[in-house]
Amino acid sequence: MSKKVVTFGEIMLRLATPGYLRFTQTDSYTATFGGGEANVAVSLANYGIDVDFVTRLPENDIARACVMDLRKYGVGTGKIVYGGDRLGIYFLETGAVSRASKVIYDRANSSIATIKAGMIDWDKVLEGVDWFHWTGITPAISQGAADVCLEAVKACNRKGITVSCDLNYRKNLWKYGKKASEVMPALVECCDVILGNEEDAEKVFGIKPEGFDVAQTGGQVKQAQFESVCTQLMKRFPRAGKVIITLRGSINANHNTWGGVLYSNGKLYESKRYDITHIVDRVGGGDSFMGGLIYGLLTWPEDDQKALEFAVAASCLKHTIYGDFNMVSVEEVEKLMGGDASGRVSR
Repeated sequence: MSKKVVTFGEIMLRLATPGYLRFTQTDSYTATFGGGEANVAVSLANYGIDVDFVTRLPENDIARACVMDLRKYGVGTGKIVYGGDRLGIYFLETGAVSRASKVIYDRANSSIATIKAGMIDWDKVLEGVDWFHWTGITPAISQGAADVCLEAVKACNRKGITVSCDLNYRKNLWKYGKKASEVMPALVECCDVILGNEEDAEKVFGIKPEGFDVAQTGGQVKQAQFESVCTQLMKRFPRAGKVIITLRGSINANHNTWGGVLYSNGKLYESKRYDITHIVDRVGGGDSFMGGLIYGLLTWPEDDQKALEFAVAASCLKHTIYGDFNMVSVEEVEKLMGGDASGRVSR
């Protein structure tokens, strides 16, 4: 039986400087689209999963181009609602070596920022759905977006739909008078699967691994140290059956180590570690992990290790792809999972 997934959040126009140019150098931008939950939807569509992306868009040609882009990748757009004045924008400057990447948001008063409770008929949207995904970016946008997200996860709980969340803490977004620590708990309480990185759990809930400082890792992260984060999150949110932490060791802007751990039923699963030496684009890396994880958990519900390895390998490949979306197939991910990282020409 095929599974049906819905993701909900904001999609934006992404304007990136070409190559490694700085904002102050460039006289042109490359325009694509992206946003946490849309990125997850594109991954799932690539893997053959029936997926709808739900958002609120303005009625203009930029929004139409955005919908056409999503449809090109096989994402369902029939449940998008319309209204409001504008599509949000984000500007990206890609870092190199010791210079970090930079993001500037221009998303105030976007169509989804002005959404209100009751604008989406969740009972209708969630008909026949097996899995719902949201990220911590959505409730950070506005009180209205947080209210609508809460409506959605409560409707999912009533209907027995699996809910996953990527904590995705963005300090630059929480501007409407509430802190993440005030808004997020009620939402995360409704989740069955929680994903985060070493910073998210600490910044949102004050949960951190004992004796760990990310700045002191030199790119090497001991995975087992994160079992305490998983157990603390589960204690705080008892509905959650699985907690997953992505582990990025940043040697420099172009060279990262990448892996993850999954905690379920009292057991910690550790992934293979990847050494990503020449990053093309790391934006959307966490979303590609989540897309791989949802696919893995739906496809191999009895094999948490395999689901985790699929997620890490899928995300490793995303670091080689320009843009927010992870345009890889199941076969490509499984090839890397199987140990073929040679990059030899396929012919």
